[in-house]
Amino acid sequence: MAGPMYREIADHLSDRISSGELEQGSQLPTEDELIEQYHASRNTIRGALRELSGRGLVYTLHGKGTFVTEDVPSIVTTLTTDPESGGGGGEGRVYTAEVAASGRKATTSALAVGVQKAKSAVADSLRIPEGSDVIFRHEKRFVDGRPWSLQTSFYPRSLADRAPRLLATDDISEGAVTYLRSLGIKQAGYRDSIEVRKPDSIETEFFGIPSDGRVEVTEIYRVAFDQHHNRVRMTITVYRADRNRFVIIVGEVPTSEGLLPMNGGKSDQDGSRGSA
Repeated sequence: MAGPMYREIADHLSDRISSGELEQGSQLPTEDELIEQYHASRNTIRGALRELSGRGLVYTLHGKGTFVTEDVPSIVTTLTTDPESGGGGGEGRVYTAEVAASGRKATTSALAVGVQKAKSAVADSLRIPEGSDVIFRHEKRFVDGRPWSLQTSFYPRSLADRAPRLLATDDISEGAVTYLRSLGIKQAGYRDSIEVRKPDSIETEFFGIPSDGRVEVTEIYRVAFDQHHNRVRMTITVYRADRNRFVIIVGEVPTSEGLLPMNGGKSDQDGSRGSA
């Protein structure tokens, strides 16, 4: 590496990003193009890209190239039960309403619906034998067209006898919680478990994030209980950790917009981001 030359190139590229010449989300020139532009060696160019990556200005996707980091405002999701619908935060209409309240638009992919054998985590959560049949309903969720979260719900196969629409590939317009309540299966409560971890290959591809784990994901395991304390659903939702914040309300708390900063998780005092 040619001493400070890589840093000079990184500084120049940084200026091009700051000026908007290299726009957020855009792809940087290839290594070969940068070598030609700056009359530098490949090691020097790679050093410059590592420097920019360390500053958080760019990220590299294997086999695709290096891209300018986007400054995307966070969305705040309230995980506590919605008092009006009884639905859980981060799900269905409650989720889309919170996204809309932030001035954004939520969309989803077509549902993938089917029956599969329960793996250990799902079986344990639903208190059924491992290998039992479970219904799964999976969707990819987007905000303003950007990949935002992956959500999969699992139900005991036996529920289909009373709730056949769980096996339908079309959306349950009123929401699964409301649909089940209409059949006498009332969601009395749920328990959330939250973990921040490195993404797997599917999540890396969906979110378009580096595979080195520098951008983590937040995974929420939700187990829902009916009025008889039966476990009727297990939902796994995965979010990009750097673009989402979560709120849990306990007790009687005033509903005020001033409870949390709504500026994408940035503190007015020190510019730091809140954690999930």
